Formats: sequence, structure tokens, C-alpha cells
Amino acid sequence: MNNAMFSSLNQSKLSFTSFSNPLPRKHSSFNALKFSPLPIIQNSQKGLNFDTTSQKPLHISSIGSFSFSRKTQQEKPVTVCNAYEADRSRPLDINVELPDEQAAQKIKIGMYFATWWALNVVFNIYNKKVLNAFPYPWLTSTLSLACGSLMMLISWATRIADAPKTDFEFWKTLFPVAVAHTIGHVAATVSMSKVAVSFTHIIKSGEPAFSVLVSKFLLGDTFPLPVYLSLLPIIGGCALSAVTELNFNMTGFMGAMISNLAFVFRNIFSKKGMSGKSVSGMNYYACLSMLSLLILTPFAIAVEGPQMWAAGWQNALAQIGPNFVWWVAAQSIFYHLYNQVSYMSLDQISPLTFSIGNTMKRISVIVSSIIIFHTPVQPVNALGAAVAILGTFLYSQAKQ
Repeated sequence: MNNAMFSSLNQSKLSFTSFSNPLPRKHSSFNALKFSPLPIIQNSQKGLNFDTTSQKPLHISSIGSFSFSRKTQQEKPVTVCNAYEADRSRPLDINVELPDEQAAQKIKIGMYFATWWALNVVFNIYNKKVLNAFPYPWLTSTLSLACGSLMMLISWATRIADAPKTDFEFWKTLFPVAVAHTIGHVAATVSMSKVAVSFTHIIKSGEPAFSVLVSKFLLGDTFPLPVYLSLLPIIGGCALSAVTELNFNMTGFMGAMISNLAFVFRNIFSKKGMSGKSVSGMNYYACLSMLSLLILTPFAIAVEGPQMWAAGWQNALAQIGPNFVWWVAAQSIFYHLYNQVSYMSLDQISPLTFSIGNTMKRISVIVSSIIIFHTPVQPVNALGAAVAILGTFLYSQAKQ
């Protein structure tokens, strides 16, 4: 009986191993599994020794169907499984490529970043042109928010963009964000009305220092040592640029500093208030603009007023001509567009990537404004700007 059993097993083994070198196969649906990681089949050692300690795994390389005759194939197709031993395995010839969706996502994010930087540069140029001819930053800030709000209302009314579904709780959580956004926006505009665009953005590159300090002393957050060390070049670079700035103005300097602080609180309120909300980045910024406009308008009227605006408008038209109207429209439109694209970018990327992109944005604005407005820059001043921006980049790396 034992001899019969071994004979049966030997016959089965020979039948299986004969299939490892099959007859020519016909293509079938199983061919799609070729070079796929399939289960491992345990192959006993050659001969009749079934000692489990000497078994070698077999890796399936391909599966196909064959038959000895056309009739047999029609009645009952036979599946053949080819395998090779693990110690004789061969490398798989597979070209690893990124899926189309991942590649498309990277292209999309790259386009967001390029558009964001370009729009921001254009806004800063036209904003400075307007403020040089029309030194009323409160009205200029109001017009920026009003233009963006009008653009989004038209987009929702014409169904170019889907209107967000909001409730009272949404606007309630958005209110502190809008207050901080309003203060930061006006303070930055006041700063740029008094000093060069490049200087304003050098000081605004110190925003991470304010973020760490506020989070540490008001929220009780702790950070690793590299984060604190990265603040040294930020603070030192900003201080060096401020000391060596040829056209230093205290109002412009304080405006940039207040803008930094306000935007830090805006980010904190945004994280707390928007958790769990399903409003897209584009619509979120649209709602933020509208609420900020309602907050800013009465203060702009109280600080500057229609009489000052009318006199300043006539004076600007007399000096610049009809192009002044285009400057005002351009700075208002591009302000909304660059902020909208930045929020759309934040929807697609991590906060770290967004922070790095924001750092690169400041470099593009500083360099372009110096070239366009022929801003005089001393070597020490340029060194301070470079150190501050380098510190901002190190900060973004240390926080990951």
C-alpha cells in the first residue's frame, strides 16, 4: 500500500512539474496576472524525500489556459500555473510610473503656485502705484474687498461657481477670522503707503516669529529646538534690514508688524473655526471678503471719509489721467484673485508646503518691486533681507 501511495504521489508530482514547461498557451483573461505578486506555493525537494525542512517556495510567474484539442477546450478549459523556485528568482521587468491622477495633481498644484506668485506680484505693483498717487489706504483696502465680493456674487448668480451652503454657525465662527483678516489687510496697505514694497515684505517675512511667540505664550504650545533656533535669523535679518533701510518710516514699519500679528491670529482662528466645515477654499475666502468688507467700511468712513476721498481722487486723475482708474481696478481685482488662488492652493497641499510657497512668493515680490520701482538697496540691507528669508525657509523645514 505504501508503494502505491508513493507511486500515486510521484505521478502527481510529475504531472505538476510537467506543466511548468507548458505547451504554447493561448491568451486569456488570466494573462493580465503576469508578473503580479501571487501567492507562494511550497515545492518539495526533488525525489521522494518529503522532509519539510528542505522545502523551497515557488513563486507563480504566469497563468494561462491550454487544451489538447479544440473539443476539450470548449468543454473544460485547463488552467496552467508556471512557477520558479525562490533561490532562482529573476527580477521583474516593471517600469514604475506615477499614476495619471498623481501626475495631474502635481501639475495642478504647480499651476496654482505659479499663478499665485504672478498675481501677487502684479497686485503689489498696482497697489503701490495707486498709493503713490492716492495715499488713502483705508479706502484702497475697502475697494479691494468690495471688488472681490462683487466678483464672487456675480459668479454665484451666473452659476459659474457653486454657492456655498452656510448657516449661522458658519458665519459665527468666521467672524473672528474676518476681524483679524481686516486688521492685517489694512495694516499692510498702510505700511505700503509709507515705505517701499520690498521693505514691507521683508518685515512681513518675520510672521513665523510672531506665530511661534503667540502660540507659545497665549496657547501654551511647545516647539522643538530647531524651530526656536530658526527664529534667530528671521528676527536678526528683519532688524538689520530695518536699521539700514534708506526710506525708513515708523508708521510703515509698525503697519507691517501689526499685519504680521493680525495674520497669525487669523490663521489660529481659521484652524479652530473651520474644522469639520465643507466649504471650499475659493468660497471660504469669498465669504471672508464679504464679512471683512462689512467690518471695514464704517471704520474707513470714520478714519478718512468721503470728502478726503473725493479731493484725493480728483488730484490723482489730474496727475495720472484715466490710467489711474485702471490702476485702482487692477489692484482690486488682482488682490482678490491672488488671495483666492492661495486659498485654493491651501485646499490641495499641506500647511508646510503652503508655508514654503509663501516664502518663495515674498522673494518674487521683493525682487520684482526693487526692479520696477528702482528702489535703492544697500548691500547690508540686501543681506538682512536674505538672512530673514533664509530663516523663514528654515522655520518651515523645522516645523515639519
